[in-house]
Amino acid sequence: MFSDTKTRRSFVCRALQTASFIILVYWVANAFIAPDYIQKIQQLMRAENANPVCENQCRPRGSEALPRGIVSQGSSLEMRPLWGLPKKRNSSLSLLAMAVGIKQKELVDAIVSKFMPCGFNVMLFHYDGIVDAWKVFEWNDQVVHVSAINQTKWWFAKRFLHPDIVAGYE
Repeated sequence: MFSDTKTRRSFVCRALQTASFIILVYWVANAFIAPDYIQKIQQLMRAENANPVCENQCRPRGSEALPRGIVSQGSSLEMRPLWGLPKKRNSSLSLLAMAVGIKQKELVDAIVSKFMPCGFNVMLFHYDGIVDAWKVFEWNDQVVHVSAINQTKWWFAKRFLHPDIVAGYE
């Protein structure tokens, strides 16, 4: 095949150089590219095999997903049933929203008792996290309670009094 030793030596050198180059490219590809690719494939396989039943069992109580149909763009903050026909609509156009703590219990009772008969919707933001102590008042079931422990009073307003929500009120 190769009659000349010089040609044979040249061929062997080129073959070794080519093989070395291919091995080097393979090594670099495995070192830098393959781990990312393998990791992405493993993530996709885990996502496909994920069991939604397990996800729902591991959630803390109260963080379940809301049923379809009860989430809306805006709200009148009026109490209404989740299913069935709504009760006669109250034409309230006024909202009383207050950040409250348990220490102001009597003062809040006086304010809410004065505004509720005038047709106000009432929303109480409990920054101390205590909601059960308010059950002694007759108006307790007619107001919206929002509770978050150790939050500032403005934290509630920024998150719950969105312009889309309060646009319907005077």
